[in-house]
Amino acid sequence: MSPETSTSTTKICPTCGTRLAESATRCLVCGTELSLTVEPKKSAGISASRMPEITLSLPVALGLLVLLLVIGAVLVFVVMRVTGAAGLPAAQADGPTATLTPTPTVTFTPTIELTNTPVPTDTPLPPFDYTVGAGDTCTSIAVQFGVSINSILILNNLSTACILSVGQTIKVPYPTPTPLPAATSTLEPAQATLQACEKVVITVQQNDTLSSISANYNVPPDAIKSYNSLSTDTVFLGMKLIIPLCERAPTPGPTPTATVPPPYPAVNLLLPPDGASFTLANDSITLQWASIGTLRENEAYIITIEDVTEGEGRRLVDYVKDTKYIVPVSFRPKDALPHIFRWWVSTVRQTGSDDQGQPIWASAGANSLQRVFSWQGVAPEGTPQP
Repeated sequence: MSPETSTSTTKICPTCGTRLAESATRCLVCGTELSLTVEPKKSAGISASRMPEITLSLPVALGLLVLLLVIGAVLVFVVMRVTGAAGLPAAQADGPTATLTPTPTVTFTPTIELTNTPVPTDTPLPPFDYTVGAGDTCTSIAVQFGVSINSILILNNLSTACILSVGQTIKVPYPTPTPLPAATSTLEPAQATLQACEKVVITVQQNDTLSSISANYNVPPDAIKSYNSLSTDTVFLGMKLIIPLCERAPTPGPTPTATVPPPYPAVNLLLPPDGASFTLANDSITLQWASIGTLRENEAYIITIEDVTEGEGRRLVDYVKDTKYIVPVSFRPKDALPHIFRWWVSTVRQTGSDDQGQPIWASAGANSLQRVFSWQGVAPEGTPQP
């Protein structure tokens, strides 16, 4: 019996060599897509190529894994040595450990601000109470305590008549303290020489000229102009002039003319005392002063009296040889208010006469200190009785 010959057509998978049906589109073993147009190759004894297969036993696989871990650890150690082990610089890993020196902290010293020391100021004292006594007036009280009459009138709300009664209590302010003079520095040589020069201050009188004053004190006109900063030879009535006695020209040899005597010192006033009060009951007021010595024939005392209450417009000027002067009753105030009078005395010397035969006087000494007194001319009406 002969074997049956198979008439079915087959094809071989090009990948794994599996024999498949001719109409198969996918290998059932390896899953390779088969093209329908591919005709099977008829080859005898040739099988499809396969990928090499490596088979490792379990101990070999474990050995390879350990080797990979060791290589990774070595790489990590090398990297840490280069970049710094455990966060330390490489220099510290190779050599001895360096001691870190802390950077010093700069401490700023606070700036000391200088403050101005406050200058102590005088604290005004409150006014004090004063009980009016017999014969007291606002003028006498003001002179007694060295304050102005207006301050008493304003503080006590009094009228200008200033009517007071015995036993009345009024407010009197304390006098304003006089500021101390500023400290002076050491003078330069030129200023010291100028300061050491003996000088006298005079007031230009009527008909006085620079030439007459120069001849009177035997001082060159240029020296007088220099000390008084004068640009011309013109002087005016009432002008104050400084006469540098140290600039006197020496008298060469004997001269037939008499030497001009030096200026007299200031006159010392005696009576009445400073701040005295006079009323209508006083018939007259006598002013007295001490003598400076025997006056020459052409010398005299000049006395000046001013009514301060009415201003400088009311002034009395007179010349006497005696050391006392009686104030004329005609100079008494005409109203009921007490007036304040200021007076002083000086020495003058006659230098000639004018066209009418009146003597021309020039200053021959310094003025005395000024004193004041009050004088009431008319009795006030309606004076309240104590």
